[in-house]
Amino acid sequence: MGTVVTGIGVVSAAGLNVDENLRSLRCCRSGVAKARILQTRHDVPLGEVALSNDELRSLLGVPEKERFSRASLLGLLAAREALRDSGVSVDGGARVGLVSATSAGGMDRSEFFYKDEVTKCNSGRLRDVVLHDCGDSSETVARFLGISDFVTTISTACSSSANAVILADRLLRHNKLDAVLVGGIDPLCKFTVNGFSSLMILDRELCRPFDQSRAGLNLGEGAAFLVLQRKEDVESGGYCRLSGFANANDAYHQTAISHDGIGPFLAMEGALKSAGLHPSDIDYVNVHGTGTENNDWSEGFAMKRLFGDCVPMFSSTKVYTGHTLGACGAIEAVYSVLSLVNDMVFPTFNFKNAIEGLELEPVVALRENAGLKNVMSNSFGFGGNVSSLIFSKM
Repeated sequence: MGTVVTGIGVVSAAGLNVDENLRSLRCCRSGVAKARILQTRHDVPLGEVALSNDELRSLLGVPEKERFSRASLLGLLAAREALRDSGVSVDGGARVGLVSATSAGGMDRSEFFYKDEVTKCNSGRLRDVVLHDCGDSSETVARFLGISDFVTTISTACSSSANAVILADRLLRHNKLDAVLVGGIDPLCKFTVNGFSSLMILDRELCRPFDQSRAGLNLGEGAAFLVLQRKEDVESGGYCRLSGFANANDAYHQTAISHDGIGPFLAMEGALKSAGLHPSDIDYVNVHGTGTENNDWSEGFAMKRLFGDCVPMFSSTKVYTGHTLGACGAIEAVYSVLSLVNDMVFPTFNFKNAIEGLELEPVVALRENAGLKNVMSNSFGFGGNVSSLIFSKM
């Protein structure tokens, strides 16, 4: 028995759907730019989805009376695409569940409430605060897509949606569901930008993962979903297999990974064991690659420990989308599927000089006909919660 990916959907700064994202990845076109939608005093580039909330509502056909957070709007757009792509019917007799993940949730609505409350004589609408909860976007997406067999939400910082994929696989393996719509959602909001600014890890230029000059990350927003099913239940085959995964935690620091990368090493090693693969079987790693001093060193150190002198091709796709926090594991899972299906490696196109002491160089130009069979996707979060997924050709 195995798990296969039968549907994908994504919205990010790189595009509003899978096709648009793929075009951006192929053309080395970043969606990270000066903020247009989010009102913030911080002069930093952001990976914004190109549509306002009103434009998203119109695109989705959401009734005006429905009060949605930006998280719900982004999530519904990507989830609807993935479900349609899979051909799975929620009312066709199959047990269909939703496992969603987020970090900020509907915090944007709470910010609107606070502004109205303090500037307009207590005129804030409490209904907005209800949308703050992490689970609200999951419930909203499930309701509009008609999913009711199982709905849950995971929030483990930046590994959230990778961990959602792990839970989805287990639900299938234990025959709790027949198909799982799984992914992650995170909108940009003032709280997130202010918080990362206070940590002093926002780059004022386009981020430079694994470069000696790296100066921090670019925040982004978006959503991505995959449909997972058991291999024996799928007639058409699907895109690829989810062949392995693992979660670990080095319990080192609230906002940092240990310098020796023990957590990332254990996650990657565990994913290989789960898949029954050797380090030499991995052809490409979609690294977490945030562009912060701590992440890139720790991840690179862990890769050298695991792969030795034969570190496979790797790149960070956050140069296209920004760091989408709770959504990044799902977005990069979709990108990993696209790498496998199209047999290409999407580059980290703004790399110049390797980190001293690591001497690791990511792929810097699009590689086609790359001969990919197994792709590893890393997602590392605050609190040391780190996860690795492996996708393999059918």
